[in-house]
Amino acid sequence: MFLIVENLKKSYKTTDITTTVLNGVGMNLDKGEIGVILGPSGSGKSTLLNIIGGIDKCDFGTVLVDNLEITKLNDNELTDYRRKNVGFIFQFYNLIPNLTAGENIEVVSNISSSPLNTDEVLKAVGMLDKKYRFPRELSGGEQQRISIARAIVKNPKLLLCDEPTGALDFSTSRDILKLLQRINKDFGSTILMITHNNAISSMANRVYRVRSGEIVDSVVSKEIIPAERIEW
Repeated sequence: MFLIVENLKKSYKTTDITTTVLNGVGMNLDKGEIGVILGPSGSGKSTLLNIIGGIDKCDFGTVLVDNLEITKLNDNELTDYRRKNVGFIFQFYNLIPNLTAGENIEVVSNISSSPLNTDEVLKAVGMLDKKYRFPRELSGGEQQRISIARAIVKNPKLLLCDEPTGALDFSTSRDILKLLQRINKDFGSTILMITHNNAISSMANRVYRVRSGEIVDSVVSKEIIPAERIEW
């Protein structure tokens, strides 16, 4: 298994209240697979994704990514892990407004150890002709395509997607899902996506349902549905 999560626990404490966010979560993902984590808001899925991505730390448990036990890493080692191994795609695109599309991608490319070619990545997401446009000159779907290009330019082992279609209409959402499916095929990227949209699970190899900080169901898909056939 490329990704192994075992007995993951996470709580947040205030002065007199302890809130359990993850309570013994476990999951796996093979190299080159697409995984989907389903759950309502507040179920713990974003916290789980952030721990796997090295943004947050757990209280207990183990996360291994390509045989690297990231739950044992210190802050500097986690920074190195994120830089070398992980690409992030968020619901809100977080592009730098005073940089062009190409420059937004090159910011990440310049700090990566083995980046892909910027123009090749822009071409892969269908945005080469928008290389010199600023974010304000792009639609929401186009900005999300640039954020995807920014994530994959570092040639990451693991692509983490936090509600990547949450701010988009149906047609644009399906285009983005088609793009993620093609990136998975063309670049061999292992993709883990969190969403509250049950329909998206049909394009995944593995589906995990999270409720109140626990995995309540896990399914290995027998058939992968092309994104262009997904309806909701």
